[in-house]
Amino acid sequence: MAPRDRGDRWSPPRGIVVRNKAGLGRRSLIAAIAALPLVGCATGGRRAADDLSVVTFNIWHDAAPWPARLALLTAALREADADVVVLQEVLEDQRKGLPNQADTVARARGYRHVHFVAVEPEGAPKRYGNAILTRLPVIDVARRKLAPLSDSRTAIRVRVRTAAGPVDIVGTHLAWHADAGAVRAEQLADLLAWLPTDRVPLVVTGDFNAPLDDPALRAMGPSRFVSALPQGAAPTTLNPVRGHQPRVIDHIFAEPAAFAATAARLIGDQAVNGEYPSDHFGVAARLTRR
Repeated sequence: MAPRDRGDRWSPPRGIVVRNKAGLGRRSLIAAIAALPLVGCATGGRRAADDLSVVTFNIWHDAAPWPARLALLTAALREADADVVVLQEVLEDQRKGLPNQADTVARARGYRHVHFVAVEPEGAPKRYGNAILTRLPVIDVARRKLAPLSDSRTAIRVRVRTAAGPVDIVGTHLAWHADAGAVRAEQLADLLAWLPTDRVPLVVTGDFNAPLDDPALRAMGPSRFVSALPQGAAPTTLNPVRGHQPRVIDHIFAEPAAFAATAARLIGDQAVNGEYPSDHFGVAARLTRR
């Protein structure tokens, strides 16, 4: 397999063999996906040439039934049709014969550039982390293991070329324990200190494991960053069907001096034959350059 950071990894979408624990067959699942309402672009309305569409989605690694969830995830991303997709809980596990999930999603959706970060080194039999997929030209890629290193969290930054100029897209996934507010604040401080200061516009996305009013997210705004999905705009990004308490913890933050969030919504929040793409819902946003 070619190195993941090369820009020549695209191949035509392949068929997906689908099974799940409820015995849902491939034909019935594909028929169910086809029956979903067509909503066009995830962010709605006509996009200007210099608009940037972004999705963040925690894909719940390979929790069962991954083949069926993969079909639903790619269907949700097809509707979103985003320029950039940021994924969390991405797994590759050679011991299970599981290729990197970001590669699999990118191949299914035709994203040419795939960039992945994990605390484990290249070549490790199992790697787990975050990924950024894009169809835009890539200028630069950077990765970081976030402090404290004991929590094994990472961030990835991909600088893309848009019609309006370069933009930095950042993906991360912060500590999840309910009492880990201080750890999340430390991770976020480390991430923000790591970001470039060359005035290239920034979009910071991911699973922050904290709502907008959490003290751990104070460093994000509102003077520095604004959430594309405002407080109260969605009931939850955690899937209650999977036993989660409703909370909005998945965010797309953009610098208000550079972007206006002209539309945002949840994706992957509707079941097909009782199954969802993940235990999270995705967030899709359209950002317009000022």
